[in-house]
Amino acid sequence: MKPSIFVCALCLFVIAALTVPKNLRGQFHRDTLHHYNLIDLGTPGGPDSLIYGLTGPLNNRGMASTCGTTAEMDPNYPNINFYFANGPGPNYIQHAFLWQNGVFTDLGTLPGGTSSCEQWITDAGLIVGGSTNGSIDPLLGVPEVHATLWLGKKTFDLGTLGGYESVPYSANDFGQVVGGAANTIPDAYNTGGFNFAVQAATQVHAFLWERGVMRDLGTLGDGTDSVAFYVNDLGQVNGISFTNNIVNPTTGLPTTDPFVWQNGKMIDLGTLGGAYAIGNYMNDRGQVAGSSNLAGDQVGHPFLWSKATGMQDLGTLGGVFGSAEWMNNTGEVIGYSTILGDQFVYAFLWKNGVMTNISPATDTFGEAEGINDLGQVVGGAQDSQGNGYGFLWQNGGPMVHLYDLAVPGADLIAFQEATFINNRGEIAGNGTDPAGNDHAALLIPCDENHPGIPGCDYTPVDANALAQSHAAQPTRQSNPSATASTAELLSPYRSLQRRRHHL
Repeated sequence: MKPSIFVCALCLFVIAALTVPKNLRGQFHRDTLHHYNLIDLGTPGGPDSLIYGLTGPLNNRGMASTCGTTAEMDPNYPNINFYFANGPGPNYIQHAFLWQNGVFTDLGTLPGGTSSCEQWITDAGLIVGGSTNGSIDPLLGVPEVHATLWLGKKTFDLGTLGGYESVPYSANDFGQVVGGAANTIPDAYNTGGFNFAVQAATQVHAFLWERGVMRDLGTLGDGTDSVAFYVNDLGQVNGISFTNNIVNPTTGLPTTDPFVWQNGKMIDLGTLGGAYAIGNYMNDRGQVAGSSNLAGDQVGHPFLWSKATGMQDLGTLGGVFGSAEWMNNTGEVIGYSTILGDQFVYAFLWKNGVMTNISPATDTFGEAEGINDLGQVVGGAQDSQGNGYGFLWQNGGPMVHLYDLAVPGADLIAFQEATFINNRGEIAGNGTDPAGNDHAALLIPCDENHPGIPGCDYTPVDANALAQSHAAQPTRQSNPSATASTAELLSPYRSLQRRRHHL
């Protein structure tokens, strides 16, 4: 029997109560910070776990979900589905898991499956991700992955559009799930275009699943493939689609545009002049933030799209390349951009028409990855000594290293990337255990909204003093004769991009 999810008045009340806490609004001071309780989320028995960027790993109730390795080696390795290839320990069996109030729950897999991984958890506690199902895709020769829904400890197979593969990317609080699923039509373009989202030998189409039914959202124009990444609480869907079947010689793909699907209609958002654009996030106001190639497809800029204004070029911090990675419900946009000379990449915040560089001068790289409705920004950066760290920035203050704010006694020896922050100020990201393994982690603020946490230090922290402790490092030097190309500059970070959307 297919599962059904019903929305009731009580559910709506609970969801409404999980918005920005009233006593948090406007309280953040640029020069004062809180300590944080750093929590190692652990693993399902293996060495590694990982929280991906551009996913929803943490809801506003403090429930976190992601995936990690078990103690068992994957018997299919190296013949595995691409969905698990860039995960923690791809030679291990991986399982999705849930962390709530200190309790770890292994979510398991679909019946007959071996590996699973999470993509999104809603405020209602609905979890979606991908799982193998015990079958081998006869066209690819790898284990099939199907879109999976977890209700408590129960798993439900959301199916496909007739083919062998499907992956969900997000869900909303009303039980709607979106992603990409394979149909049965052979596809000449998928291997070069959409297997980054769903590995398949046939066409992949964006889908909307609700009340047990998977709906094919189609494609733009004459395009063969599409995939949906986000669905907001208004039921609007954001994704990308080929618009034709003509391969562009510069991108190697047919023209690819972002779309918004609403009330049965797919709206083409266009590009900033190039042949490729992608929406990286959509908020509950229907605004879309992402990146687009400009004419000639040699450079790309971040964009913000709304129904009222269309696609707006947000510009850069002076360089030729940038990308908007996330936004909040007030329309503030974050991401990364090269600066003048294109030698360094810095994190930015775009607000009210102004793009602000929020990275310190001592850094060589920075990307803002998450922002909440309070305007707190988190991300990952690298200083001039090559040290990576997760950061917090708020209200015009200095960017600070999150690990410096952790109370003593944490099980992790580093916190190198913050990927998400919820409206309670709780942060999800990735740390390192004493053995050097990547572990998914949470940072819980020691503030008035989290009273009585054992081991928490509730004394305020001077943000400027904390930032100055790292400012003594040598400032990175510009060397025009050794200027790298944009591709070379971004190549180390492109490896991290495979973890965006759990690619």
